Amino acid sequence: MKIFITGGTGFVGSTLARYLFNQGHEVTVLTRSAAKARHMPDGIAVVEGDPVVQGPWQKRVAEHEVVINLAGRSIFTRWTKKAKRVIRDSRLLTTRHVVEAISERKGENTLLLSTSAVGYYGFHGDEELDEDSPPGDDFLATLTRQWEEAAFEAERYGVRVITCRFGIVLGRQGGALEKMVAPFRRGLGSRLGSGRQWFSWIHEQDLAAIYLFLAEKKDISGPINFTAPEPVTNAELTRILGEALQKPVFLPPVPGFLLKALMGEFGSVLLKGQKVLPRRLMRLGFQFRFSTIVEALHDLLRL
Repeated sequence: MKIFITGGTGFVGSTLARYLFNQGHEVTVLTRSAAKARHMPDGIAVVEGDPVVQGPWQKRVAEHEVVINLAGRSIFTRWTKKAKRVIRDSRLLTTRHVVEAISERKGENTLLLSTSAVGYYGFHGDEELDEDSPPGDDFLATLTRQWEEAAFEAERYGVRVITCRFGIVLGRQGGALEKMVAPFRRGLGSRLGSGRQWFSWIHEQDLAAIYLFLAEKKDISGPINFTAPEPVTNAELTRILGEALQKPVFLPPVPGFLLKALMGEFGSVLLKGQKVLPRRLMRLGFQFRFSTIVEALHDLLRL
């Protein structure tokens, strides 16, 4: 397959591009700076351009039968008004420009795999959530719903659309795991708030395999939860990570009010979470390599 990836040099994109290329597919990545693509294997094509802005890069999109839209500014920051605007624009404008580019394929078989997030569901305590659960109404849930709506506009052009609702992606080269491990290695690991909030996660290798699995299933469309089948609470994650790194967890929990003071509205995301299950993937027969957080951490931390 000929596959185009926006955000292809980022944390998730780099892993995915390599995986698809190693599986024998023709991969092109879009990046704002070609210098960021120097680490890519020879054979992966690189297109320079800003997906938030219309440009010549859109013509290259139309040459591919599978388009993976990963571009979007990280939400892991204090949510000021400016930060919210950047987060929103990086998702909505990019997706609209990708759909605009795809429209030029003029009826050819095309698949758009557009990134979304489990934040779509909002916060529901211990309730199990799947692809049929309704959206929430907080900032992240509202934005994610709008993000998906922008992607589904491609259906007007006969495009098959799958929205990929990511849990927290765990990988070796950065991302959330790097941020979590750092304080534990210094003996400063502790749970966040009550520790009862759910942590829905996915190993980077399973995430990459899911993309190819769905691309090969010609009759699948709609939302898919990209999460492992066994989410954990923050307290469980803290204990297991401490055991994996052989670091005792003895500090008191980080108070919720402190997280909110430091991170603002984003603090609620860290303190509430969602218990999300990949029910559609399980019904489709996808086989996870890393179903439990213990398996994932032992692999990623090379224990």
